[in-house]
Amino acid sequence: MNAIPQDLSDLLARSPVRPLHLRGRTLLPIVQGGMGVGVSGHQLAGTVARWGGVGTLSSVDLRRHHPDLMARTSGLPPTDATKALINAANLEAIDREVQAARALSQGRGLLAINVMRAVADYAASVRQALASGIDAIVVGAGLPLDLPDLAREHPDTLLIPILSDARGVQLIVKKWERKQRLPDAIVIEHPRLAGGHLGAAKVADLNDPRFDFERVIPECLAFFRAAGIEREIPLIAAGGIRSLADIQRVQDLGAAGVQLGTPFAVTTEGDAHPEFKRVLAEARDEDMAEFVSVAGLPARAVRTPWLASYLKAEPKLQAVAHAKSRCTKAFDCLAQCGLRDGLATWGQFCIDNQLAAALRGDVKKGLFFRGAGALPFGDQIRSVRELLERLLEGDAAPGQALPAGA
Repeated sequence: MNAIPQDLSDLLARSPVRPLHLRGRTLLPIVQGGMGVGVSGHQLAGTVARWGGVGTLSSVDLRRHHPDLMARTSGLPPTDATKALINAANLEAIDREVQAARALSQGRGLLAINVMRAVADYAASVRQALASGIDAIVVGAGLPLDLPDLAREHPDTLLIPILSDARGVQLIVKKWERKQRLPDAIVIEHPRLAGGHLGAAKVADLNDPRFDFERVIPECLAFFRAAGIEREIPLIAAGGIRSLADIQRVQDLGAAGVQLGTPFAVTTEGDAHPEFKRVLAEARDEDMAEFVSVAGLPARAVRTPWLASYLKAEPKLQAVAHAKSRCTKAFDCLAQCGLRDGLATWGQFCIDNQLAAALRGDVKKGLFFRGAGALPFGDQIRSVRELLERLLEGDAAPGQALPAGA
């Protein structure tokens, strides 16, 4: 079976953008970013792959999409046994989501899973995804220096780190070369434009020109040539990509494809609550807030009532920060946490609580991550198919209805 349905393959052939080639597969040059908690589950990832793109699950706390797993792990005391039970439930959820996305994709496109390096259960999540037969492992929020070791028994699984500058790319490539493995692609994420946890040490770094696509993409390509890398590593530009013109611009710089998060999060097939989609679709850049997240990195989110209240109280919360004897969630969702570990300069709130509230569409309690820039359809909620058509054809694309039985 072709990786791209014939009608979209024909549309790609007419489009001024080039296809994305990964390990012998010809794909739409469009990657759907992984978004947690639960925003990119099997419904979104499977649908994107079904239409010939790269659909990406987010591994974080996927049990929230499975009522039986939530019932099994809710209301328990914060003990080591509870922690083990929750972690096991999340691994089971990863397997379920991979299989469900696979069935929905009908064998097309490519299925990936995003695993944050900053998550304490990172290695276990990677191993589970590999055992479940995922096509690609994508890792951000830290340097995945050990990913080739974790995937040693899975040479056919694509390994894709997320980095933000040429220096990070050079480090990963050199370290991985010693392990006889190169990245199958690299996502170049611009921290000033992307949503969620950003690849800059502090807010002041967001405007550093070393992150600009016009600089980092040519620098990476020059490094590949100088290093004598025979198989050029595809670069996937992420952050602020919203249109056909954006794709053309980064491909002209040498990128092989693009990654988008927020435009996919608000599609009809997105796995989050309709109210979540409304909040993201209606937000404008002036509604964004940049703050220090629990992972110690700047993050961009919509300034909801909860976030506005938190930012006002943050100085006082940081002044009294102290290490807790036990995580209130009973499991270490992050390897380091400002609230649990008493890290005063990090966020003094539970990231899992706030992202889970956003997934439910709870505007009063939720933390809603969002990338910069207007969305392709403004505040409208449209289908994945229509979004892909718009990105390939431009603003004049009519947006065809899905074929019968699709």
